[in-house]
Amino acid sequence: MGWSGLRSTQADAVAPILEGKHCLILAPTAGGKTEAAIIPVLSRMATEEWPGPSVLYVCPIKALLNNLESRLSRYAGFVGRTVQVWHGDVGQGAKARAKRSAPDILLTTPESLEGMLISTKVDRPSWFGNVRAVIVDELHAFAGDDRGWHLRAVVKRIEAYAKQPIQRIGLSATVGNPDELLDWFAGSGERQIVGSSSVSTDADVTIDHVGSMANAATVISRLHRGSKRLVFCDSRSKVEELGVALRSLNTRTFVSHSSLSASERKLAETAFAEEQDCVIVATSTLELGIDVGDLDYVIQIDSPSTVSSFLQRMGRTGRRTGSRRNCLFLTTTDEAFLLACAITTLWRQKYVEHIRPPPLPWHMVAQQMMALVLERPGLPAKDVVAVARTQFPDLDPETVVTVFEFMAAKGILFVSSGLASMGPEGEKLFGRGHFLDLLSAFASPMVLAARHGATELGYIDPMAVQQQKDGPTILLLGGRSWKVISVDWSKRTVWLEPTDEKGKSRWLGTSRWLGFEVCQAMRRVLLQEGDVELGLSKRGTRQLDEVRDLITAPERQGSLLLEHLPSGRHRWWTFAGGAVNSALALRLGEIGSTRVDDLWVETSPGLSVPILLQRPVEHSAMAAFAASLAQRTELKFAACLCSDLVAAVVVGRSMDEVNLQLLVPG
Repeated sequence: MGWSGLRSTQADAVAPILEGKHCLILAPTAGGKTEAAIIPVLSRMATEEWPGPSVLYVCPIKALLNNLESRLSRYAGFVGRTVQVWHGDVGQGAKARAKRSAPDILLTTPESLEGMLISTKVDRPSWFGNVRAVIVDELHAFAGDDRGWHLRAVVKRIEAYAKQPIQRIGLSATVGNPDELLDWFAGSGERQIVGSSSVSTDADVTIDHVGSMANAATVISRLHRGSKRLVFCDSRSKVEELGVALRSLNTRTFVSHSSLSASERKLAETAFAEEQDCVIVATSTLELGIDVGDLDYVIQIDSPSTVSSFLQRMGRTGRRTGSRRNCLFLTTTDEAFLLACAITTLWRQKYVEHIRPPPLPWHMVAQQMMALVLERPGLPAKDVVAVARTQFPDLDPETVVTVFEFMAAKGILFVSSGLASMGPEGEKLFGRGHFLDLLSAFASPMVLAARHGATELGYIDPMAVQQQKDGPTILLLGGRSWKVISVDWSKRTVWLEPTDEKGKSRWLGTSRWLGFEVCQAMRRVLLQEGDVELGLSKRGTRQLDEVRDLITAPERQGSLLLEHLPSGRHRWWTFAGGAVNSALALRLGEIGSTRVDDLWVETSPGLSVPILLQRPVEHSAMAAFAASLAQRTELKFAACLCSDLVAAVVVGRSMDEVNLQLLVPG
């Protein structure tokens, strides 16, 4: 291999993995986590003569699986073992060959595992009977949303076929609560954390303010010429806009985001890995462990919303001996500038977020019940409930029964002579495409496949191809402009031709609330509380003065700032995050008229927030709030839950009562 030895994390992982302990391996990006897990596992596979498939290696994105295949195949080949990728882009021929000659290591996703479990074409006892270990790459990325609950539940179902308990090994970047994360992931059994959760602040970080995407493109085109630069944007639209702007400035540019076809993304990643003087513009899809070679510089347009994400992105640099990690922020708005200051402030204080699985995953309980009756038709109803209770031991066992009974009463499940199966309403709601919708924890919006001749370019939002009154529709995709020629709605396909006209990029998306700690750091930056180095450019220093002038609130009430608006309304600057401010709005009893932001709550005059914080929430206000939230929130499988349970899930995930109490001491 040409290695002089193992890294400390890799050496520390050997003993606990060989002993069969559940492990959480912590290391920064490019810290060798994959090798730390797979080399001891291959050793066990060889010495204990595990038959395949004995290892499931799970990743959050298909591109990462594809990227790992050659590396893991090389390692497995040292002991005469094989590796196979299995996900939605893999053809049926390759999957059929894998079933005939089982690989030792299966590289896959939670959704593909679910597909195998409910498929009538997979012999589950033989396919899963020899599984001995599950390795989950980027565990923090799963645990932070419902895919984590889904993954954990699917592994529990696979364990029912396995002849021995399954060893769980999670790989993660630095997290603030590694013990809790491992407890959540592993369940029972001996466990050990490998590696350090400490944050290194040894890096070159600068915050510059450029005011617009056009200015950002100009700076990038002139900066670090002759080197390899990775630029992160937090939306596909911005990736496309910047990609076009850079190409117009004669900068060799590639783009990568989730709506490009696999072949288009692969083209960009391969070219970028092999070239030197170029820029790749990407969303968070390249934040995870895909290898794009040795990077010289990471540039961030505006700011990610978490320290964890910032660390992942910056960790793409500094891999070569003698080089340092680095990140340059180019912000385009006041809010993004302040957020960048807050994120880097927390990083310099060695803070990193705790990973909290979303509370009350009752809709995932419903999904698992449906998947289970497809996997095992005619299973006794009491066993469906019992399995769900083992999959979700964190939840109230009596409510698990309530969920089952509601689904049966609604016809989503059908019970006859005590045996459960999919009901007519379940077939109607989720039966399309062999229950394709049941495979994933997230709702997939309708998209159109974009094609130019025989080439698949990617996917676009249907709203983007609505006929323009002033001429043809011109789109941006892959950093290029395309003219819409025709749309075949029955096949969900749009036909495009290249054009020199200026296009627009449009996708629907959601923005998450910022966390309490990040917003409090924004407050400290604005009010100059604490002596914190920000690493500002000259333009950044001027921008900080301008942003600080925006906060002209004449009075303080406790830890809050009160601004009197020209309209007569009050703006209470809480710097508490959207979830806390939503909980505060509920206290005020003004759900209809209270405007809520990450940083402030706007109310009618005469309401004293510090006083009202002390009063309990009225039941009628809670009900109204829950109803309004449920209408605006797309909760997959909500049709399987009674309205009260939907409201409980939505409210539990939308409000932060714990940090609300920290706003006004006493």
